Amino acid sequence: MRKQESEGENLDFESNSNRNVNFKTAASDQSLLTILDDIKSSKSPAVINYGASWCGVCSQIFPAFEELSNRFQGMRFVYADIDECPETTRHIRYTPTFQFYRNGEKVDEMFGTGEERLRDRLWLHS
Repeated sequence: MRKQESEGENLDFESNSNRNVNFKTAASDQSLLTILDDIKSSKSPAVINYGASWCGVCSQIFPAFEELSNRFQGMRFVYADIDECPETTRHIRYTPTFQFYRNGEKVDEMFGTGEERLRDRLWLHS
């Protein structure tokens, strides 16, 4: 759920070791708006992972999301923390939420975790 404190560890999603050019982290509302504009004007498929550093479920799926970005090189991967991008993520009601884009249009959405579910959706939309 949105902005509900978790008793788990806070994870710093910014400190990932991913060096792929197809993986970006939106650090602010402005950076997310820029990324969204880029996705909407592109023909490349993309997925946005909306999460939060305090969300235990988000911290469980994030390593798999990062690893999958290495496997799906033709797809853009974006992580947006709802607390870092509060204005542009007001529509997000659950974390994690994954939104899939193709030809600049949102074509699918997935709530919650499940590495296999996520991998299947990525394969479908890549």
